Amino acid sequence: MSFIEALRAEPAALVAVCALLGLVVGSFLNVISLRLPRMMEATWRSEARMILELPAEDPAPAPLSLSSPPSRCPSCGAAIRPWHNVPLFGWLWLRGRCADCRAPISAQYPLVELASGLLAAACAWRFGWSPQLVPALGLSWVLLALSVIDLREQLLPDSMTLPLVWAGLLLSCFGVFTNPRASIAGAAFGYLSLRGIYELYKLLTGKEGMGHGDFKLLAALGAWFGAAALPMIILLSSLVGSAVGIGLIALRGRDRNIPISFGPYLAGAGWLTLVWGEALRNLVKL
Repeated sequence: MSFIEALRAEPAALVAVCALLGLVVGSFLNVISLRLPRMMEATWRSEARMILELPAEDPAPAPLSLSSPPSRCPSCGAAIRPWHNVPLFGWLWLRGRCADCRAPISAQYPLVELASGLLAAACAWRFGWSPQLVPALGLSWVLLALSVIDLREQLLPDSMTLPLVWAGLLLSCFGVFTNPRASIAGAAFGYLSLRGIYELYKLLTGKEGMGHGDFKLLAALGAWFGAAALPMIILLSSLVGSAVGIGLIALRGRDRNIPISFGPYLAGAGWLTLVWGEALRNLVKL
């Protein structure tokens, strides 16, 4: 029996392989969440200097990409050895500290890797060896990366949300999660619903209630799951977001005027819809 045949025949093996793959992908998601905002900032700064006809920065900043330069300790600059970069286990082996200077290493790294592995395992358990598995894995990982970026930077990059919209529309042509009519309507209503709330809130208060990336993320989820899923996604994300916001104000004395990232709640509601959408819709009907 070949490896592929074994994965098809044994669901537990598929779950285990996807979990391990998720750990590896989680390491790359950490790179994306940390470097992509800095890459975007460098691009914006360069474009602003061109528009304002300012001279180039001197010295020119070192080029930054998702693959270069190699990972280094932010405290001492020591290169991260390959065996210390093993997802999850490398951080545990080092006990959360740099091997050279012993400075603390952020717990974000193992937490994102662990979350990526668990999300992948859940997708493998839910969808098995089916045409839905690979898209579900991709959506899960992008939603996780978007959540981390939004929590850190209050930013949902177009370079991630807009491809999600197109991916959802294209998948609907093959009926993977919904049909084209529902997908197109979901993308349109997802964007317009939050945009309408944003414009109304701005008209009444003179303030911006949310970022434009939230509109695009909900449009993407509408494209993946159809317009019928939008009320449940908005309800789930709003309930959890409101509970967290009220809790932060009550327990930590957080200023209610300080914005709270809404993207992670939309992403979480979207992922729950991916895995347990039908059960949640039945629960809401009750």
